[in-house]
Amino acid sequence: MKIALLFSSKEGMARTIRPFLFEERAEEGEDPPPDLLAECDSDETIAAVQRALETFHRVVPIESDEQAYLRLMEEKPDLVFNIAERLFGPNRESHIPTICEVLNIPYTGSDPLTLGICLDKSRAKEILSYYGIPNPPFIVIEKPEDIPDNLVYPLIVKPLYEGSSKGIKNNSVVRSRTELEEKIKEINRLYQQPAIVEKFLSGREFTVGILGNYPEIEVLPIVEIDHSQLPEGASPIYSYEAKWVWDRPENPLEIFRCPAEIPEELKNQIEETVRETCRILRIRDWARIDLRLDECGVPNILEVNPLPGILPNPEDNSCLPKAARAAGYTYDQLINRVVLEACRRYGLPVETEFPVFARFASSPGLGGADGH
Repeated sequence: MKIALLFSSKEGMARTIRPFLFEERAEEGEDPPPDLLAECDSDETIAAVQRALETFHRVVPIESDEQAYLRLMEEKPDLVFNIAERLFGPNRESHIPTICEVLNIPYTGSDPLTLGICLDKSRAKEILSYYGIPNPPFIVIEKPEDIPDNLVYPLIVKPLYEGSSKGIKNNSVVRSRTELEEKIKEINRLYQQPAIVEKFLSGREFTVGILGNYPEIEVLPIVEIDHSQLPEGASPIYSYEAKWVWDRPENPLEIFRCPAEIPEELKNQIEETVRETCRILRIRDWARIDLRLDECGVPNILEVNPLPGILPNPEDNSCLPKAARAAGYTYDQLINRVVLEACRRYGLPVETEFPVFARFASSPGLGGADGH
């Protein structure tokens, strides 16, 4: 099978930044946000995914820039392996899947609608709320003067449509109107978008990887984010600083616990919430879902990530690969499992091409209560 690997490299996306985009802030002596390229793929990740796919397939790497459409037309791949998150706008993760649908090329992962909904946190939360899936109460605030008077603090403030903890910093937990105003101004200035303001939940925090398609969803071992490992005085959140500043290869932050040490009842509750979330939002093939317990110990959905991070180095704090390894997968098997799921969805031949995954085709654990 010929697979096109579509990615958004840091170098490639940096080339697409329009020169005038930051002219105004440059004139004021302000640099672009330090996390501007946080969602882009490292060369190491792109190479690792390509090597994994080449175990079974012929692979064509394609940058998700303005030439991607033409490259796909020329290459005519049998399948696109999509990890492209692009850079700007609330629909940026939908760009490559939309091109694939225009060209009638099968692709891995969720469709453009689901990707757009999940990136716009408020839209995902509105849908989940309609179906009774617990998530923190929220409000979208365009600018500081729109702040209502009846908010109850503490709150957590995030850019409305970003991922990889972009804009979620140690000061994102606010305890007064003044702090909230400053944070909204910062998001407006740096990310040029509204803020989503949520009730801050102080309970235990988890992230859960899934593989497959409803109802045959495999829930990977639950990862707990251990806030006690953060520096003294830090806000108990998995912030930009926790991901990219305090956690360094020479001084790793031992913040993940996998599998999470939790009671069986809570484990089942988390897994059921995750499965229902995947069903409601029509998640396909793979995802990572973040949750946190409220004051009653109920798991609340924080965010849904249908294009999850997949850093290949086991020493890196990358949740989905870590959970997959805990379930017995190698990195290469994780990547090719996603291909398998996409092929099964499209009715593409898989049994002879994926001998190492023969056991997954009829595994009773996929989607059952006893899944990983």
